Amino acid sequence: MEYFYTVIILIGLYVVLASSFNLIIGYGGLISIAHPVFYAIGAYTSALLSRDFGVPIVASMFIGAAVAVIASIALALPSLRVSGDYLLIASIGFQLGLLELIKNVSWTGGAGGLTNIPSFLVQSVGRETYVALVVVVAVLSVWLVRSIAHGPYGRALSAMRDDELAYSALGRNAIATKVSVFALGSGLAGFAGALYAHYFRYIAPEQFEILQSAAILTMVVVGGMRSTWGPVVGAVMLEALPQAITFLNLPPSVLGPLQGLLFTGLVLIFMFLRPQGLVPAGDLWRATGDKDAR
Repeated sequence: MEYFYTVIILIGLYVVLASSFNLIIGYGGLISIAHPVFYAIGAYTSALLSRDFGVPIVASMFIGAAVAVIASIALALPSLRVSGDYLLIASIGFQLGLLELIKNVSWTGGAGGLTNIPSFLVQSVGRETYVALVVVVAVLSVWLVRSIAHGPYGRALSAMRDDELAYSALGRNAIATKVSVFALGSGLAGFAGALYAHYFRYIAPEQFEILQSAAILTMVVVGGMRSTWGPVVGAVMLEALPQAITFLNLPPSVLGPLQGLLFTGLVLIFMFLRPQGLVPAGDLWRATGDKDAR
């Protein structure tokens, strides 16, 4: 049962990551691949605060999410003031630079990873409770993203994404809108990272590298960008596929590249053959009584 609990937890965490990334790249139209680095910031911050400074785990989790928000604002503000395209370039540099820093300082565990992270709930009340916690967080994340997308703020996001010049001409602050949606999505990723750290009790820099960026992007693109349930479907499917591949008993030298090819290959296939994804995005601004609205 422990294996199945672990798979459910990973699926739940990827639902949070994919949904929050969909908020940034789908609804916000911001091109960034640094989502895993905010996942890492939440994980490392919460782990270090609880392990080395005795901060209660619940508090350290929320602090980890807050630090991810602050880091995202620090990244987004200078990049978005120049041009939206610079966010992509800055995000690549930020991700690579921060991971190199983590690898080369002793207090993060270096390249060998951070160990002896305090456990949360598992030892006191059992793994089932932690599984339930992750599932609840995943459901709340999906609900939050859907509420934002279908509310007044979502309408503003849609207008800003489709025509930033017209949006600014109406007296709205496009930079503030971009930074806020980027910060919100990054904060959710940071909280997911904290949940990851306190269950597995070990984190290492390679867990947050470009392969993770490809995985999360694939979940959003394959599932369906700007769709509430698309990232959920993508997360479940693309987390189940690598688990199935592991049963082939392939050597690690083959397994890693194969998973990378799987993610990038699916993105390319869906971009050309079904760009709307498995769950196409509906019209967000249909009448509220329309039960088919996504």
